[in-house]
Amino acid sequence: LSPDCSFTCHYRCRALVRLDCSGPPGAGDEDDGNEQVLEKDTNVDEPSEWEKTELDQAQVEQRIKEYNSQINSNLFMSLVRGRYRVGGVTVLCSGPSHPLTGVLQNKDGSYTGFIKVQLKLVRPVSVPATKRVPSTQAGRPHPQGVKRRTSFYLPKGTVKHLHILSHTRASEVIDALLRKFTVIDNPRKFALFERSEKDDQVYLRKLSDDEQPLRLRLLAGPSEKVLSFILKENETGEVNWDAFTLPELHNFLLILQREEEEHVRRLRHRYARCRQKMQEAL
Repeated sequence: LSPDCSFTCHYRCRALVRLDCSGPPGAGDEDDGNEQVLEKDTNVDEPSEWEKTELDQAQVEQRIKEYNSQINSNLFMSLVRGRYRVGGVTVLCSGPSHPLTGVLQNKDGSYTGFIKVQLKLVRPVSVPATKRVPSTQAGRPHPQGVKRRTSFYLPKGTVKHLHILSHTRASEVIDALLRKFTVIDNPRKFALFERSEKDDQVYLRKLSDDEQPLRLRLLAGPSEKVLSFILKENETGEVNWDAFTLPELHNFLLILQREEEEHVRRLRHRYARCRQKMQEAL
């Protein structure tokens, strides 16, 4: 490793990690800069064109047919024809008919489908970790589980497909995503955004808890440029530090300290190069 490298790794993981440091210095910073420039052309207050669009059941069925004809995968949408009860559990029936009796007709035009969500998280997330430790209490000689949590950064560009109902709310999508990755952070720390491209600009709008992502997906069509979904931190202007645990706050302090040290190191390196060039010019 280079003497200027600030890579930190657990000693047990050191043999499992391989680094590619062949790229030019600052290459990663340039990528982040480009992304930040893209994010500047956003307008979170821009209302969605299809926000007030209402469809009856016939229009929903026609839209589903048009949607399915435009996709090149098996992630189709399907109209829920009815529901039936099996062992006390309600099962959705999306076929034209079902041989079982007790089918309840679908009168609200519900449908199922897939949405694709990109996770664009800047901060680390917390997942549960259980460590087995011997018990020291009398009468309990067996090991007992001690609940712990560990934090890590999700890989950049992580994408997840979810199969949901048309009436599934944005808050329920966030809960489902956190369960998929076993994230135990408070769901209120996250928000679901819709992203659209128009006239060479990118627009972001935070969905309210009650909005229905699959309905927006159907109305917008399958194009990712017209509409895509992104999970980000819920930036409310003020950080609610009471929502974090003590280990999380401690980790944040460590991260801030490392970022500060890295920033100071870069500044010193930049001024040292300027000083060297001026001395060479004298």
